[in-house]
This record gives sequence, C-alpha cells and structure tokens, in this order.
Amino acid sequence: MDVLKNYVNGEWTSSKSTEAVDVHNPANQEVISKVPFGEATAQDMNNAIELAHQAYLEWKEVPTMQRIQPLFKLKTLLENHKEEIAKLITEECGKTYGESLGELQRAIENVEVACGTHVMMQSEFSENIASGIDEFMIRQPLGVSGCITPFNFPGMIPFWFLPYAIATGNAFVIKPSEKVPLTMQYVFDLIDKEMDLPKGLLSLVHGGKDAVDAMLQHPKVKTISFVGSTNVARYIYSEGTKYGKRVQAQGGAKNPVVIMPDADIEMTTKIIIDSVYGCAGQRCLAASVIIPIGDQGRFKESLVEAAKVHTVGYGMDESIKMGPVITPESKTRIEQLIGKGVDEGAKLLLDGRNHKIDGLEKGNFIAPTILSDVPIEGKIIGTEIFGPVMSLVDFNELDTAIDFINKGRYGNMACIFTQDGLSARKFRSETMAGNIGINIGVAAPVAMFPFSGWKESFFGDLHGQGRHAIEFFTQTKVVIERWPKNWSRQF
Repeated sequence: MDVLKNYVNGEWTSSKSTEAVDVHNPANQEVISKVPFGEATAQDMNNAIELAHQAYLEWKEVPTMQRIQPLFKLKTLLENHKEEIAKLITEECGKTYGESLGELQRAIENVEVACGTHVMMQSEFSENIASGIDEFMIRQPLGVSGCITPFNFPGMIPFWFLPYAIATGNAFVIKPSEKVPLTMQYVFDLIDKEMDLPKGLLSLVHGGKDAVDAMLQHPKVKTISFVGSTNVARYIYSEGTKYGKRVQAQGGAKNPVVIMPDADIEMTTKIIIDSVYGCAGQRCLAASVIIPIGDQGRFKESLVEAAKVHTVGYGMDESIKMGPVITPESKTRIEQLIGKGVDEGAKLLLDGRNHKIDGLEKGNFIAPTILSDVPIEGKIIGTEIFGPVMSLVDFNELDTAIDFINKGRYGNMACIFTQDGLSARKFRSETMAGNIGINIGVAAPVAMFPFSGWKESFFGDLHGQGRHAIEFFTQTKVVIERWPKNWSRQF
C-alpha cells in the first residue's frame, strides 16, 4: 500500500520522511492507507510554507471579487461528490453515512458564506473628521494561514477556515489528523484536477507533532487555526502566540443539558439521545451531563429505554444509528473512565462496554452507556469522555443547575429543554457557555455565525465561521488623508 503524498505547489509530492503509520477503519481495524510521519515531515511543512508565501504575495493583489470566484466551483465540486466524500468519512472516521452527509452540508454552507467575502471585507469611511481630512479603515490579508484539524469531522472543520482564508487573500496550509487523512486527500485531488488556482495557494502536508511544530515556529505563518482537545489547544495557543502568530484554538467540552419538569418527554428524549450518541459521542457539541430538574424518574426511565434500542454497528448500514469510536486506545480509555465513574459512586444504568458485533469483532464498538447519580465532587463529572456515555445529575432548582454549570472548566455548549420562556431566558442570559441551545440538543451555529466557545473550550478571540473568520484572516489598516485645496498641482 502506497504512502499518501502531500499536495505542495500544485503538485502531489512524496514526503521527505521514510516513516509512516497505518490508518485503520475503526469498524474492523482494516488498514486502509499509510500516512507520512516522523521528524522529516517538518521539512515537508517548511517547504510548503515557503512556497505558500510566494503564492500569497501574488494572490493578495487579486481583487476580492476575483478571489471568491473559485469558491463557487469548490461548492459545486463538494455537492457533486458528496456521496464519495461521505463514504470516505464513514470508512476512516466510523460515523454513520447519514452523519457524514450532514457534516458535508455544513462544509458546503461555509463555502457559500465565504462567497460573500467581498461584502464582509468592505471598508469603513468617515469624511471630514476634521476640516478637509478623511479617515477610513481597510482590511488586508496577513500571509500564510496554518490549519490543524481533528479526526472527528474530517470533511467539515477544514471548511470553517479554508474558504475564508483564501477569499480574504491568504495562502492556506492544512495538516489533517493522521487518523483520518483520506477525506482531505480526496478533496485536494478534486481541487487539483478541477480548479485553476495559483500554485502553492493551497497545500496539504501530512504528519504529526513534528509537522505541527514546524508550522507553529515558521515565521511566514501568520495565523493558526486548530480544533482538538483542551490540552493540545492550550499548547497550540501558547506556542503559536509565542512565535507572534494570531491563534484560534478550539478545545474540549463537557456539555450540560438541563431538563425542566415541563419539557415534553418524547421530544426531549429523542433529541438528547441523538445529541449524546451521535458520532459515538465524539464531537465537541455532544451532550454529556444531563440534568433533570426535580425529576421523579420519568426522564431517566425514558432515556434508558431509548438508549437500549439505539443500534450500533458499521456506519454504511442504513439501520445503524451509531458507529465505533476512532481507535482501540480510545475504546480502552472510555471504558476505563466508565469504570472510574462507578468507582466514584455512580450507578451504571446501562453498560455499553465490551460490545461485540458479529463479523466486526475487531471493531472499536461501545454501546450507549448511562451513569446516574454521578457525584459532582468526583473527577469523572469534569472529564471529557469523548465517547457514547451519558452522565445523569439531579438538581431541584434551575439556579443550582446554572451555578453547577458555571463552575465547570469548559464552556462550549449548554442547553435547556422547557416550555417556559422565563426559564429559557434566565438560562441563556446567565449560563457561561459560548453556544446555547433552547430545546436544541446540538447548538451548532450555522455558517453565518461564529462557532463560539468559552473558558477552557476556546483559546483566542475570534472564532471560526462567518464574520469572525473574515476578521481573523485579515488585519486592519487605518488611513488618514488630507488634500488641501490651496496646494498647487504640478505636472
């Protein structure tokens, strides 16, 4: 099996590294590709950045209306090949085919929004700030934009950044997760064959930490976009800013969902089950801690019964609702955390450990799991499990639940289910999280709005998507000019 190539300066090139790691299908552990790895990938990254910088110097002078034209073609390419891309996502990431299609739709929406960059980049102008003096502000690109993406959304997350970066006049270099390299490999192959972009404007470089560190340290990289765990996000932010870069680093989460007594049981149960177990719980907006207020067991029973029939298996099977987790190591870690929750005093209402599927015995499968009475003083309540595990915590008052949420280290998402407008208003106003859902299980912003995040769920100031992306990938320049009438014109 050939080792995947990098896409640099408009060509597919072999890595300088002689090392490679296997990429596995998480449903059956079949090796589906090999990806470059090791110290020499830093050379690959440095070479791509140098060539990207040369492309940027020419691309930044292209009018914005012309820069957005390739994005219309990119949108069409993604739409025309969404079935093939979705199959690749399912094969290397493990999620269901329907989830993969949904992920791609979000990617396409970001390309659509970035097509409006010529409007969002418009300058501000003030005439006569003093007699005969005008002042205005313009936005200009920064240079080479680096991007490091995670395994859980290989088709969507790159497009939180890529279309905005090039539409605003930057070059773009991406290092996808070594666990899921095939999706962006396929997309870049489409770009190479179907789009007429300047050489070096878009680059794809494989690797691990060595390639990432080269990106963080290279002086011609001006921005870094990252999505991943909080520990790595903190590292990316601290290292990137140390080298003078603008950084947006999305971290982990422990997303709470409050259920008020007046919430509709059937609708709430369905939405929460989809939120907790969608993508096998491997998404930064997965519901994790479920808080029924003053519950007498009604919602617990409903959630357990719904989770029991949530089918697990290979994602290309249409009857399957949940696929495997990404690696055997992830499976082991998640199952150990379930055990730790029990050791801390939680009750195991539903145990998904050691789940086996006929014909897929080597797959990384964990069935839906529910822990109840999780102690709020324990470690498991504040740990991002990143797997199909629901933790139930009981409170009698909304105020107590909000106080509990606000004391947590994460602030990615928080949701409430209720029919009472006053409770909903109080929750959205007082809860410290960047994305708030009202009767919504996954409060994922559409492409026009920033994908927000607070506390240890985000490091930086400007988020991905929408106008935040336009601001992130540009720097402002203020011009103050005077043209006195009494100055003679000389020719």
